Formats: sequence, C-alpha cells, structure tokens
Amino acid sequence: MLYDYCIIGAGVTGTAIARELSKYKAKTIVLEKLSDIASESTKANSGIVHAGFDATTGTMKAEMNVKGNPMFDELCSDLYIPFNRMGSFVVCLAGQNMDYVEELYQHGVERGIPIEIIKDLDEIKKMEPNISNDTEAVLYAPTAGVISPFKLAIAMAECANINGVEFSFNTPVQSIEKLNKSFIVDTPTRSIQARAVINAAGLYADEISRMIGDASFKILPRRGEYILLDKIPNFLNHVLFPVPTKKSKGILVSPTIDGNIFIGPNAEDMESKVDLSTTVPGLDEVMEGGKKLVPTIPMGESITNFAGLRAVSDNNDFIIGESQVASGFFQASGIQSPGLSSCLAIADTEVELIKQAGFDLEAKENFIATREKPVVFSELSWEERAALIEKDPRFGHVICRCETVTEGEIVQAIKRPIGARTVDGVKFRTRAGMGRCQGGFCSPRVIKLLARELGKNLNDVVKREPGTRYFFGETKDFRKLNAQPAMEEREE
Repeated sequence: MLYDYCIIGAGVTGTAIARELSKYKAKTIVLEKLSDIASESTKANSGIVHAGFDATTGTMKAEMNVKGNPMFDELCSDLYIPFNRMGSFVVCLAGQNMDYVEELYQHGVERGIPIEIIKDLDEIKKMEPNISNDTEAVLYAPTAGVISPFKLAIAMAECANINGVEFSFNTPVQSIEKLNKSFIVDTPTRSIQARAVINAAGLYADEISRMIGDASFKILPRRGEYILLDKIPNFLNHVLFPVPTKKSKGILVSPTIDGNIFIGPNAEDMESKVDLSTTVPGLDEVMEGGKKLVPTIPMGESITNFAGLRAVSDNNDFIIGESQVASGFFQASGIQSPGLSSCLAIADTEVELIKQAGFDLEAKENFIATREKPVVFSELSWEERAALIEKDPRFGHVICRCETVTEGEIVQAIKRPIGARTVDGVKFRTRAGMGRCQGGFCSPRVIKLLARELGKNLNDVVKREPGTRYFFGETKDFRKLNAQPAMEEREE
C-alpha cells in the first residue's frame, strides 16, 4: 500500500500534524516506537500554554507560539479537552533583573499579546496571596493557560483516527530509503511506502533525519525534574515563573489543569536520551527554586516526583519544513518549549509548507472536527451520576478512590478510538493512579479490567512497554522454583 504521508512520532507535535492532515483526502499513517500516544517528552511536559512573549524575536519559537496560543480555545471546545486560561506571572524578586522584565514586556507589546507590569505588592497579593513578600513586580500575561499535555495529544490522535489516520505502535523506524517519488520506511514488523515523510520524532529526530542523509542538526537532551503536590484548593491562582535565563524559563510553580500543584523543572544537559532518573541535588534545586516564589509551599503534600527530557536542537530553535537534502522529507524537529503552546501552529504551518512543495491536498467535505465527549464521573452532579449509574451500573463502581474514577470510565478509555492497552494508558486517559496513593489501591483493579476487556491473561498486562509486566505466575509456583534444598540434600 502506498501512503501519502508517514508521520514519525506520536507526541503532541506528531498528533497535531496528523489531525491537520486528516482534514484532507490523503492516506496517512503515524509510526510510534513506543506503546501509546504521548509516551516520551509530551508525557512529562509542564502543560503550560505560554502567552508568547519569551522566545527571541525572529525565531520560529516566537512565531509559532504567538500564532498557536489563540488556536487552543476552538480545538479544546471541539475535542472536549479541559483548558484554563488562568494567566501567568513572571515574578521579579528584590535585586533581580527588572530590565529584562521590561524587555519581555516590550516583546509582548510588539507581538500584540495582552500584557502588563504590576508593581503594587498589595495588588499582586490580591491576585496571588501566597506569592513571596520579596516580589518587586510581576509581568502579567492573562492569555497563558494550563492543559493536560497527554490528554491533548490523545484527543488529537482520536480525532485524526476518526478521520481515517492509521496509527502503528511499537513500530520503531530502522531505516529510510529515498526512491524517485516516495520513501520506504523500514520497521521490524513492516515496510511502509509513502510519498512524503514528516519527522516528528522528538529526542530521536536527528537520528531519523540522518537516515535520509540530512545531518544538519543535532538533538541535545535536556533533563528536567519535577515535584508534584496533591490537590490544594485555593492555594495558587496563576502560573508563576521566575525571571528566565538564556537556558530555560526557570523553576516555576504552577497549578495543573486537574488541581494539583507542581514545582519544576530544572535544566540539566544530558548525553543519554533515556535517563529519566531523579536526583537528590536536582530535587533540592527544584524545592529551593519553588520556595523563592512561594515560600509557604506545603512540601508535605508532595505525592511523587519525576523527570522528562526536552529535545533541544543545537541551533536552539524549531526546525520546520522540507529538508534541503531530500525533497518530500519534512522536519518538525527540535520542538522544545514552547513546543506544546506551538503545536497547533506548527501543524498548520507544516501542512502549508507541504502544499507549497507541490503536494496536492484536497480538503474533505466530511471532516469530523469533534469527538465523543469522555465521561468524567467526578465532574458530574449527583443527579447526573444517578442517571448514568441507572443506565450503566459500571459507573457506580469506583476503581480509583483518590480521583473517583469508575469502572465505566476505564472501560470507556479502553474501547475509545486508539484506546488504552496498558495500565499507564488507562492512567493518562482517566487519572486512575494519579492521586495521593499513586495507584497503590487501584492498580490491581485496573489490571483486572484490562485483562477482562482485552481478553488477556493477567500475566500479559503491562505497565507501559512490552516487558514491564506486573505478574509472572502463581506465588506458590515461584516459591517452588526458588526453594532451598532440604537439609539432608545440602549435606550430601
């Protein structure tokens, strides 16, 4: 089969491009080397939709962020993705570089972004009561917001799939051969022929690019560590940034779309593209940075910590458009912050560049812009809950107590387009396992539901990737295999 477009990578960039291409009469496939949508950098993204004033003027980062930010309202409405434009503060503490804050303000004004500098501490405290008393000024950007990065990617993938885009998981790309008017993309299980290839491979985009002879950039992994706190009502109202550095936006304190609070990330350049370890010095740095902005952060409410890797290009900018080495090969590479904020604009721009390169794209008349709204039991009124349970008793069986996730929601997550096939797949679609106990109560129940709904043995249910099984057999059999020989046998 000849595909029109082969997208490599199912993170937030790849799924955004997939949805954009699904608006056209084209045969498109997405290849993902891992088991699910958003399984790498996107999964550990901060979930901030940036206003767009920070990136250096003249860069693709700046252009895509400014273009992409306003696009979220319509998309999130169409796809039922929770999104909150709560606004952000860049917090300038006593003795810090106010000149740089003024420069960021000018960037915002020049780019048409609603923005203001507030210097009255009483006014700032009314907006953010727990902010540091050492605050001299804040740069307030009301159009910044928070979103779930993995729910965003999953929703866009579902929409693309509904509109005909094929997804292939556990399908790492091994090689790419350039033919006259197409490519052969080789994987361990199949070879895909496509007229054009879009490289949205995140941390591995440079390696994919080199497969077609384009070594024009290198991806440099940058690790960021986070601390996640439990839900603390009315503690924080905005995303709080420190005054940024050339390397990163700094360690921030932010609410999540689900009501938790996180601190982080720090920024450490790495050699490894797989090292997601957290460290004592790193987490100490995160705590120290967070407490500078909000001294009263209740660290006792911490429920987990984790790390993610950003895909930083060696030119420190997004790389978008057709490769100069191989016609028909399109880059969507080096997508670090503000990559999530820019993903919709990147997808729109990429498709326009594909058209300009001479590829015919005919718009569909029957594009489906929305999807079935997922049931979120915890957000329903008592009357709505009762009616739902009467219709389907599975919604009356709570599986995850911390997040009030029901059996009905988990079955729904498994049966949706591109449904969950792993425990983490259920987790990122429903929040089962994301609460205070971090899956201590609900994980065995989720495993049973996955086995039941997918017709699998319990031993075959995995946490995330093949090989991450929970069970390996009956305990009594394991004990027999590992039993010590009897005393008389040992003496012999």
